[in-house]
Amino acid sequence: MSVSTFTFTAKLYFYLIFLGALLDENDKKILRIVQSNAKTSRSHIAEAIGLSTPSVSERLNKLEERGLIKGYEAIVDRKALGFDILVFIIVISDTSKRFPQFVERAVEHPNILECHAVMGEGSHILKAVARNTANLEKLLGEIQSWPGVLSTQSSFALSTAKETTKFPIT
Repeated sequence: MSVSTFTFTAKLYFYLIFLGALLDENDKKILRIVQSNAKTSRSHIAEAIGLSTPSVSERLNKLEERGLIKGYEAIVDRKALGFDILVFIIVISDTSKRFPQFVERAVEHPNILECHAVMGEGSHILKAVARNTANLEKLLGEIQSWPGVLSTQSSFALSTAKETTKFPIT
């Protein structure tokens, strides 16, 4: 996640938390439907909430313009693509001066799915995938060689009971 993407995400949360009241019930219904299935046609959304298709199209466009809808993605089965290892990596860094460089590298790395600046243990938590332990060892070596990284601590996911990008829209 680049610094600009982080800023954009922070603004999105601001809109959702503080300006959520500006969303009417139809906007909220549209967001719930699109979160559940981004491939739902505009005509099906219109039918489900009792609006015309052009009205739903206009609302979706406005939600996108306002940054409430950031994009539409397919959820791909990582294991089917050979990424058997899911790991959470706590990164211990020496200073926050290198924060932009660290974030840029994390965002650019194809095996890193998420990068979170945190308070508490470490400066960042990364969610990453690897095909096998050799691939993971290489990834950890790369991260540990980045400027400012002192060490890493890893936790492997043995199984995943819930993994979602959906959150409650009230």
